[in-house]
Amino acid sequence: MNIVVCIKQVPGTTQVKINPETGTLIRDGVEAVVNPFDEYAIEEAIRIREKVGGTVTVVTMGPPQADAALRSAISVGADEGVLVSDRAFAGSDTWATSYTLTGAIRALIKEKGKIDLIICGKQAIDGDTAQVGPGVAEMLDIPFVAWVRKVEEVTDSSIKVERLMEYGYDVVEMPLPGLITVVKEINEPRLASLKGKMKAKSAVIKALNTSNMELDPERIGLKGSPTQVFRSFVPERKSGGEKITGEVAELAQKGFTVIQNLGVVK
Repeated sequence: MNIVVCIKQVPGTTQVKINPETGTLIRDGVEAVVNPFDEYAIEEAIRIREKVGGTVTVVTMGPPQADAALRSAISVGADEGVLVSDRAFAGSDTWATSYTLTGAIRALIKEKGKIDLIICGKQAIDGDTAQVGPGVAEMLDIPFVAWVRKVEEVTDSSIKVERLMEYGYDVVEMPLPGLITVVKEINEPRLASLKGKMKAKSAVIKALNTSNMELDPERIGLKGSPTQVFRSFVPERKSGGEKITGEVAELAQKGFTVIQNLGVVK
């Protein structure tokens, strides 16, 4: 079974800055880590491979230094890494990112013959949109299940999973090839072994860019991103308010008086 895991390298800190001209994150000089939700996707792919055999290929889109995220995935058991990197991809929103990753996966399909399963983390912590995984599935025209908390069964032609819902879970069976996005409840990611770290250090990372991918230049980067950030700012911190103390009945009356004086109730 050929499994592809889409991961993202994200800032490892909340102290990030925004480019005022493009509205995009300034990543230079900021510590970068593998998106935490993607670590669960990597682990689940490895577990599936251990059960049914096959390969795990990890793909990331980003600047050249994003190969560190791929090597991290290889150190815990992934077979190979693919870096999708080109200046033309800079400023991509979730739509353009989904399109570019779809192009990368199609290139891998040509190379490997087929991709059976694609796994993504449910969302990236620097965007929180949860759109890229489903977007890739739609562009590849394959079925997908989001918010997967457990993989019950995998065969050559189908996968059965538990999909996390607000008040429980659904059991869903889906034909392959397909895509799933996973939540942190699905597993506990393993740590890298010394052997894994040595393998990752010497691994050859495959490079994909506009020269070896079939992409429409009008659909990548800022040009291909329908989402545009016109302004970003840090909200002004407001002070004031009133602290009230006392017994429950007294607090209730004081609280009611406060909101009554504000004109919220009469």
